[in-house]
Amino acid sequence: MAVSSFSFRLVFLAAALALAACGSDKDDKPYADAPVETLYNDALNELSAGDYVPSAKSFEEVERQHPYSVWATKAQLMAAFAYYQANKYEDALVALDRFIQLHPGNRDIAYAFYLRALCYYEQISDVARDQRMTELALQGLREVTTRFPETRYARDATLKIDLTIDHLAGKEMEIGRYYQKRAQYVAGINRYRTVIEKFQTTSHVPEALHRLTESYLALGVQPEAQMAAAVLGHNFPGSDWYAETYFLLEGQDLRPARREESWLRRFWSSIGF
Repeated sequence: MAVSSFSFRLVFLAAALALAACGSDKDDKPYADAPVETLYNDALNELSAGDYVPSAKSFEEVERQHPYSVWATKAQLMAAFAYYQANKYEDALVALDRFIQLHPGNRDIAYAFYLRALCYYEQISDVARDQRMTELALQGLREVTTRFPETRYARDATLKIDLTIDHLAGKEMEIGRYYQKRAQYVAGINRYRTVIEKFQTTSHVPEALHRLTESYLALGVQPEAQMAAAVLGHNFPGSDWYAETYFLLEGQDLRPARREESWLRRFWSSIGF
């Protein structure tokens, strides 16, 4: 995965080099079953070989046997990373939440927040399913950009935020079309309105405006249908959805028009229409 190459390479190499340099420093606690460097290097070797779950277990063993060593903290985050690589997202999230709670000032804390957001992001389902995971991903990604705006993690999170928002808008559109097909036009309008008001930067807005035109015409609310068409034509004049909308209004002997009292007019005026 991309996260492996661009974020943990330095951690991985630094850990390996540091262990090589201090290989003779044994943890002398009497209850320890093995030296910390042996346990940690075994975990790194398993991770390098792609044995992610065994690697995670080995990192957890580092902390269990040597809870007060400097490697215990590193092992917590590495265990989370190994679980993430194995797509064991729930286990990774448990480990990450614990790391964040115990080590808020750690130098790798930005990565911990980023990895937690990725665990949600990579579980985003298709638009026909519940979007709770999408909302958690969006929350996590925004937390990264807010807390750590100058990091490379924030830059990548910003890109993923756009995709996540587009996904949420797609879900609203899917529900809106469901209602519209069943002639539940008011329910459908509410969903399309959500897309326009909350997700106006996404690729779904032109279709949402077209569906509003269809739904308002079906309800006999011609002025609002004309307003939706006017907004569509002004903002997306080259869109296929506008061509279809204009043809639809021509069939009704109508033309796109603006109305000051329309919620669409008020909303688009507020954002510069």
